[in-house]
Amino acid sequence: MGLFHIGLIINPLAGLGGPAGFKGSDGMAEQALALGVEAKAALRTQTALEVLLPLRERLEFVTFPGAMGADLLAEMGFAHRVVGELPAGPSSAADTRQAVELLQDAGVALILFTGGDGTARDICAAVREGQPVLGIPAGVKIQSGVYAISPRAAGELTARLIEGGLVRLSSGEVRDIDESALREGRVTARWYGELTVPQEGGYVQQVKQGGVESEELVLNDLADWLQDSWEADVRYVFGPGSTLHGLAQNLGLQTTLLGVDVIENGQLLASDVTEAQLFELIDGHPTRLLVTAIGGQGHIIGRGNQQISPRVLRAIGLEHLRVVATKRKLGTLEGRPLLVDSGDVALDDAFPDVVRVWAGYKEELLYPVGK
Repeated sequence: MGLFHIGLIINPLAGLGGPAGFKGSDGMAEQALALGVEAKAALRTQTALEVLLPLRERLEFVTFPGAMGADLLAEMGFAHRVVGELPAGPSSAADTRQAVELLQDAGVALILFTGGDGTARDICAAVREGQPVLGIPAGVKIQSGVYAISPRAAGELTARLIEGGLVRLSSGEVRDIDESALREGRVTARWYGELTVPQEGGYVQQVKQGGVESEELVLNDLADWLQDSWEADVRYVFGPGSTLHGLAQNLGLQTTLLGVDVIENGQLLASDVTEAQLFELIDGHPTRLLVTAIGGQGHIIGRGNQQISPRVLRAIGLEHLRVVATKRKLGTLEGRPLLVDSGDVALDDAFPDVVRVWAGYKEELLYPVGK
């Protein structure tokens, strides 16, 4: 598989206010530095990235200049690409927001950021919906649920993602304490939004069959989730395979086992369509594409679903593709990536480093893609 692209943003000023007794670093960084407090954000980031050193041949970082990421990556020997410009003087919240925008434009699979709740607020203000992020804790106060429990844990979770382990997506709250009030002895926390964060996913789902994942129950759960979230007047393309056929049956729909079907507003619109029919049905119309992986092999595009051609994929948009697979099926890949072979090299290269996999009721996993 190709290189795995990770964004990195370091808030060099994070945590400075703690040793100085300032109850936080917002607006107090210069005073803390004047007192001789040593910045620790880069060291905390280094601890996380050391876990990734054995994988560095498989990685490329995208980062901001200087102390916001590039200096540390160069020192540690990671391949990296620098975007943006850093003005003279200490970095600011505006720099963090700009970095987030540029890293997303670069198509990174995950944004790692080092800081505290103030940094998380800046990330939340600029991140696009669904972009996975993960915090490396370095702040004085961390109320937000978007940080790993330690820098090393952040590195281990990232390594798990790169190596093809099951990583679940979750929603984490961004909260921040009013530091001015805290310095006056009042604790006031405010909610600022939510971020999409990865969490470690287990291979075994607790069900009645002795703790072994039941395909039938998972498909029933997935059907409930899809039924709860149908988008009106949006066309859903179901690719071939027993997983999607079983999902459709749980929705009361008679799709074809080895064909491609189109559903709209909960009803079967077209069955067993050709490539030309499919393109006519989705061209210029909002569409979502559901495919599954070939068990043990991993192909999601290009094996048995050639009706989903390059022009169909471009018309739908790769951002609207979802893989449906049980954790048991993903487990048969033994960490190998999902595969795409559309017949269009440029399109294959445009696939993201990771895709979202629907694996249960409101349970999404991140899984790597090979090209």
